[in-house]
Amino acid sequence: MSKEYVDMNTPVIEMRNITKKFGNFVANDGINLTVHKGEIHAILGENGAGKSTLMNQLYGMFKPTSGDILVNGKKIEMNNPRDAINAGIGMVHQHFMLVQPFTVTENIVLGTEPKKGVALDMATARKNVVEISERYGLAIDPDAKIEDISVGMQQRVEILKALYRGADILILDEPTSSLTPQEIVELIAIMRNLTKDGKSIIIITHKLKEIKESADFCTIIRLGKYIDTVDVDKVTENDLASMMVGRNVTFKVDKPEQEPGEVVLDVQDLHCVDYRDVEVVCGLDLQVRRGEIIGIAGIDGNGQTELVEVITGLRKGTAGKVLVNGVDVFNKPPRFGFDQGVSSIPADRQKHGLVLDFAIEDNLILQNFDEDPYSKQHILQRKPIFEHATESISGFDIRPGGSEKRPAGTLSGGNQQKVIIAREVQNDKDLLIAVNPTRGLDVGAIEYVHKYIVEQRNKGKAVLLVSFELDEIMSLSDTIKVIFDGKIVDSIPGKDANENDLGLMMAGGKSNG
Repeated sequence: MSKEYVDMNTPVIEMRNITKKFGNFVANDGINLTVHKGEIHAILGENGAGKSTLMNQLYGMFKPTSGDILVNGKKIEMNNPRDAINAGIGMVHQHFMLVQPFTVTENIVLGTEPKKGVALDMATARKNVVEISERYGLAIDPDAKIEDISVGMQQRVEILKALYRGADILILDEPTSSLTPQEIVELIAIMRNLTKDGKSIIIITHKLKEIKESADFCTIIRLGKYIDTVDVDKVTENDLASMMVGRNVTFKVDKPEQEPGEVVLDVQDLHCVDYRDVEVVCGLDLQVRRGEIIGIAGIDGNGQTELVEVITGLRKGTAGKVLVNGVDVFNKPPRFGFDQGVSSIPADRQKHGLVLDFAIEDNLILQNFDEDPYSKQHILQRKPIFEHATESISGFDIRPGGSEKRPAGTLSGGNQQKVIIAREVQNDKDLLIAVNPTRGLDVGAIEYVHKYIVEQRNKGKAVLLVSFELDEIMSLSDTIKVIFDGKIVDSIPGKDANENDLGLMMAGGKSNG
């Protein structure tokens, strides 16, 4: 993809020697960042490296302990997000800040609604939203309710909201973490449209491939310190990975051949409907055996989310059977499935994976808090809970930025994911269901998680992997099952898979193999 440079002379953003401390913890240690007009600038670093903290200071959510922020050459005190908005800076957070029952237009103009006399002028607001959407190729329905549109479309609403408020500089925090491959391509095109118009974009991301496809420059930080700023065209993905983690990273998954054992998960003629009461899983059959990883590949919206929710007891099915070790868990509570041998890394870590207000140490024992040694005579035993947390934090490279007593909701997205993975792997169940298990993780952590998933398979566990990352599906899966329109329509050995054939099957076609 060609990269157009627009007026690279005057920096629109300069962050000089930024240091941010939280008590004795140094999140940013003398970091420098320079961004020019018309540039896409990536911020790359491991989970907990301080990327979001740095950008939250640029957006006025935190005040630097020391250092200066300049916008278009002028030093500005960022006391709150209003100061950033007034300076032409907008931020799209990793977890969107939208009112679900409101329409797209209502969300975009919320707090800045135009008026005609004393009445709200929503017709003018809608017209302005449509004009901005068309100008940058955002293609959003201004009348749709947020609760009825995809994650990718919700992200566009957040971008539109920033543009509506006059942003010339956009900060996108992990913008592709929840998007499908097609939505990622569309987002990159949108970013290019914005920079052609002179906007500047800062993206916080772990995805090296997307940095190579979209960014002009990349600033790398590690453990809160500035490492380097590089021209993306002049470095490889391996170069970026090594700078990020401070060592060579292997992208190959070592997975020895082995014969699968007996069936652990047996899904028979499964049917279920979505929130619209439309059938989205339509007579689906699926088996997962001990010692194998079955990968589910499909375009988002073809029933994989509902399939996993029925298996794990988060959604009621309308018909069918879900057998775990021969016991039917269909339409039983999640705890029943857990007791039969199901552990799960859920798609939505904040909604279904963690209690955000609970401490890290308590989130690590959510399902077995009432068992020895964590509880005796219905009283929590804090010492073994603390010891378990300490071992998990060390063993799974969780970076709490302080204490194991810190609320899980204060962790970075990647570290929240590590807490869930640590808990579910250590639960040692017969079936591990992993949905987008490396979402929001850096390459070093991805390498680590993949090792744990393969280790579960090698120990004779059954693993069901659902991921929108085709590289992940192809490298981990013993067998790939393609889901389309609520059914498994094709199957291919993982070692024989390629992106072209999988893409064709995911769209309802047949492979060329």
